[in-house]
Amino acid sequence: MQIYLDYSSTTPPRPEVVTYINQVCTQGWGNPSSTHQWGKKASMILERARIQIANSIKANDIESIIFTSGGTEANNLAILGTAKQHKRRQHIIISSVEHSSINKPIKFLETHGWEITRLPVDYQGKVNPFDLKAAIRKNTVLISIIYGQSEVGTLQPIKELSEIAKSYGILFHTDAAQAIGKLAINVQDLNIDLLSFSAHKIYGTQGIGALYIRPGSIVSPLFHGGGQEKGIRSGTQSLATIAGFGLATELICREMIEESNRLMQLRNQLFKYMSDYPYLIVSGDKKYRLPHHASFIFSNLSKNQKLKKITGQTIVRHMNLAGIGISAGSACHSGKLIPSPVLLAMGYSASDAVSGIRLTLGKNTSKDDITWTAIVLKQILSRLLS
Repeated sequence: MQIYLDYSSTTPPRPEVVTYINQVCTQGWGNPSSTHQWGKKASMILERARIQIANSIKANDIESIIFTSGGTEANNLAILGTAKQHKRRQHIIISSVEHSSINKPIKFLETHGWEITRLPVDYQGKVNPFDLKAAIRKNTVLISIIYGQSEVGTLQPIKELSEIAKSYGILFHTDAAQAIGKLAINVQDLNIDLLSFSAHKIYGTQGIGALYIRPGSIVSPLFHGGGQEKGIRSGTQSLATIAGFGLATELICREMIEESNRLMQLRNQLFKYMSDYPYLIVSGDKKYRLPHHASFIFSNLSKNQKLKKITGQTIVRHMNLAGIGISAGSACHSGKLIPSPVLLAMGYSASDAVSGIRLTLGKNTSKDDITWTAIVLKQILSRLLS
């Protein structure tokens, strides 16, 4: 029995998307920048996808959608593209639980003299709006807070945070790669200036993403060329994958309410199945979290010699041998296990922060999958504890 429970990492492209991509590859392969009939046909396909994606986040201006190679580039464009607008080094605020595609460009700016504040989070991984307000300085030019944390599933109070940013006239960016298609997002209501997302998290293909830029917000390009995407992201657009992105977005938003409720019920059932297991606790905010997301850690590992050998990576390997795909927050570099930075930021000890696991559900996840996963996970943990 094969069960895939790593949908926050990537999703399988849905058949309708693959069919449409193949159709565009064979029948609509023109360059959207060309003025002949082949180019015009390609341009229509491109703009249809832009409309579909703009509609998914209630963006009023379809030109506010800038296509990128994925969520990582979109995040880099938001961070570095904003920084390039300023001749002098300024101040940026992020949370301490951001994705690496935010952390890495921020560290790059920091090494070049930019001032960075990393907001603390509570034990559930949530930012306190009062901490954001206290961190703002006269030279703060950008606030970037992740929408839904990919490792522990916690949702941030985005509306409250963005309203603080707006009250000070500061640009507000959110990495919404995990939230798109799971939650209703209205960039107008939420006062979001910049929003990043990616196709392969919503049953599109890998290698395509987008950055929403509110009209009036200015982001400098990271590289230069033919001037595509309003000159913000030059390069001939990947038409077929963009077309698939548009269709995937439209379909997942159409199904969102029913599917998110279904996934939430399955997730809560998994929490219930595992609730009586010793030492195993839910990580992240159990209530305010992504609907498809379940995550756990083993608490107090250092106090029990048998528990010391249980790491997230170990559990992932054993689950994989049983035909179940999950992920872990810790990483292994040069033979050394590195604790999860997210769990450390949430206040867990280094020994606890190597034990995190994540199970994320999707379209193909059934009740039987959840029941069997809980049975297998308990058997594996029992063997590791014996």
